Amino acid sequence: MRSNVIPLTPAAPPPAATQSVEFDAELLGRLAKSGPRYTSYPTADRFTDSFAYRDYLQAVAAVRTRGAAKPLSLYLHIPFCDVVCYYCACNKIVTKNREKAATYLGYLKREVGMQGLLFSGINEVEQLHFGGGTPTYLSDEQMGELMDHLHRVFRFAPDSAGEYSIEVDPRTVSPERIHTLRRQGFNRISLGVQDFDPDVQKAVNRIQPEAETRAIIDASRAAGFRSVSVDLIYGLPLQTATTMAQTLDKVIAANPDRIAVYHYAHMPHLFKPQRRINEADLPSSDTKLAMLSLCIERLAGAGYVYIGMDHFAKPTDDLAVAQQQGRLHRNFQGYSTHADTDLVSCGVSAISAVGATYSQNVKTLDAYYDALDRNELPVSRGIRLSMDDALRRSLIQKLMCQFEVSIPALEQAFPIVFSKYFASELEQLREMEADGLVTISPEWISVSMKGRLLIRNVAMVFDRYLAARAAGPRHSQTI
Repeated sequence: MRSNVIPLTPAAPPPAATQSVEFDAELLGRLAKSGPRYTSYPTADRFTDSFAYRDYLQAVAAVRTRGAAKPLSLYLHIPFCDVVCYYCACNKIVTKNREKAATYLGYLKREVGMQGLLFSGINEVEQLHFGGGTPTYLSDEQMGELMDHLHRVFRFAPDSAGEYSIEVDPRTVSPERIHTLRRQGFNRISLGVQDFDPDVQKAVNRIQPEAETRAIIDASRAAGFRSVSVDLIYGLPLQTATTMAQTLDKVIAANPDRIAVYHYAHMPHLFKPQRRINEADLPSSDTKLAMLSLCIERLAGAGYVYIGMDHFAKPTDDLAVAQQQGRLHRNFQGYSTHADTDLVSCGVSAISAVGATYSQNVKTLDAYYDALDRNELPVSRGIRLSMDDALRRSLIQKLMCQFEVSIPALEQAFPIVFSKYFASELEQLREMEADGLVTISPEWISVSMKGRLLIRNVAMVFDRYLAARAAGPRHSQTI
């Protein structure tokens, strides 16, 4: 890094899309700490087993009684993988026994059917996402059967209006398979890359040649996918600023619409595969900051807009446009363009957000199958939001997605006087204001260009559950 403070602005995007973010190495190093990613509020570690199947039924009933139906977002979790990637923190099952997937698919269709009945008449889907695991662990035929089943059970918005995405491991698909996925109804695709350096790939047990990945990106373009997204990770074993620069050059040359650059969270006490990583090979904190600075500088220079957290997009991409228009949303799949939807999730460990509730499915196949055999949805825990939860969720969403909050708008939506209700939080924000992270006025809380990289820190100020959480690292570092 040439200096501690590097102003970064995308190279010549349309004026309305211009975004910038300042990288202050001293500030980031001083303030980085463990904290939630706020894909929900309250976060999943606040869910309890006192919320179960019947509570979910009541939540759906409440949605029906509120009148005008909102569109739906569907998430399907396919937990299977052929091999384990050592960095992985996902809920997955590593097996080469394809019969397990066939059995799972049968139960998954059953759960989809039950959800479809619950939402009958109010079941138009505007957003669909397949995650995992590796969704393309399913064969062409199995994926086609599942998509046909979904279209029988739910009504889908036209391809031009809906966002239908799938996560793909380039090692598991051919260019022909990509064309098949497009015909099956997917119009957005996300590819895991992580790093192109062969030594880094070997250290995390994910050998993935650049040519193989480029072939899948090119096939996605040829097949007519509206958006191609690439995932990278910094902080992996044997990574350096030099190897990261080489990976960035290759990714930028591939010209994806969106790029996510995640910070590797090494928590082997929580995720067993990470125990196979040699901790001595992990880069230092200074090296990781240098890599983050490099990512921001290179992507900004290539014309990508900083959306927030770890996401970048072309100025014309739907994420950037949604942010400009104040429509950006954040859920369990990250940033989303469809804010006004109920999220219905199917599969082991999947989390739904319906009405003023969150609910999570059981995490093992046996428990999943047992619940469905009893003709019950496999909900194992969740939470019903209080007024305070809903208020703080709205506030945190605005911070995470728009980097600003209108105080009068919150006071109109909720029965509060902001300065009194959040008096202690405002005191904490004053300290952040002194560091240049935020500005506070009677009408607005605004996150500065310097503060955007620490947006999780800002959001944590309004999380009333943090002090009550168990000791020990449960979350990744904010930087």
